[in-house]
Amino acid sequence: MSKVAIITDTNSGIMPAAGEELGIKVLPTPFMIDGVEYLEGVDLTQEDFFKKLADGADVSTSQPSPGSLIELWDEMLKEYDEIVYIPLSSGLSSSCQTATMLAADDYENKVFVVNNQRISVTMRQSVLDAIELRDKGMSGKEIKDVLEKAKFESSIYIMLDTLYYLKKGGRITPAAAALGTLLKLKPVLQIQGEKLDAFAKARTANQGKNIMINAMLSDIENRYGGLEAGDFHLSGAYSYDLDKALEFKSEVEKAIPGFDMHLDPLSLVVSCHIGPGALAIACSRKIHVD
Repeated sequence: MSKVAIITDTNSGIMPAAGEELGIKVLPTPFMIDGVEYLEGVDLTQEDFFKKLADGADVSTSQPSPGSLIELWDEMLKEYDEIVYIPLSSGLSSSCQTATMLAADDYENKVFVVNNQRISVTMRQSVLDAIELRDKGMSGKEIKDVLEKAKFESSIYIMLDTLYYLKKGGRITPAAAALGTLLKLKPVLQIQGEKLDAFAKARTANQGKNIMINAMLSDIENRYGGLEAGDFHLSGAYSYDLDKALEFKSEVEKAIPGFDMHLDPLSLVVSCHIGPGALAIACSRKIHVD
């Protein structure tokens, strides 16, 4: 039986230190902030990041360099026969395509890059699923195939607290941002598959939370077999405001009884585009292997 290593990056919400506890390797995501490179979970914490964002720092995202990826793969292959690498969704970053090309060039049948369209808490669940599948004796290719087969079996809904950062990043026009701010709109976005898309507009935070909860209840009923089947993992995420997130967690667990919603900070790659105060609810189908 092959010895399989699991590698991911911090877009999963798993930091390098937590990865060590899980028995996996986690590549830190690099950020350029006012011309200086920082590594998420190494020398850049959530608190540091949002302070710099509030101070008006020039923030841009990057991806682990091909050199750092190859160096880690080579190091891991001294101890392991195969690697399963789970990067950020190819719909949100080029890091997955880069890794896939590198694996095809020199690591055929040794490194298996998973392109299963996940980010944040749903990506974290894929990592946990990969660990479980590995421990059941599956090969790298088998794990990749199982995770990719279920790549569209997840949902994320995100409510923004502000339109400022979408405007700053050029993702909406200044006029739309000004109108949205004037009307105090709370946009609700969704990820179902490759990309982040608009889903709804709420007039208040409470309305936005209700929209997300009802959308998730609909997904559970129509995509995951209903509440009684319980064939899904329920998760939540937030940017910076933990108290608000804990309040939302309580509301979700009341609306979806019998489930303890796992809660994590949103990936900083997402947070830098949407800013602080965002709330998210996520769901992914449980992996079943005979």
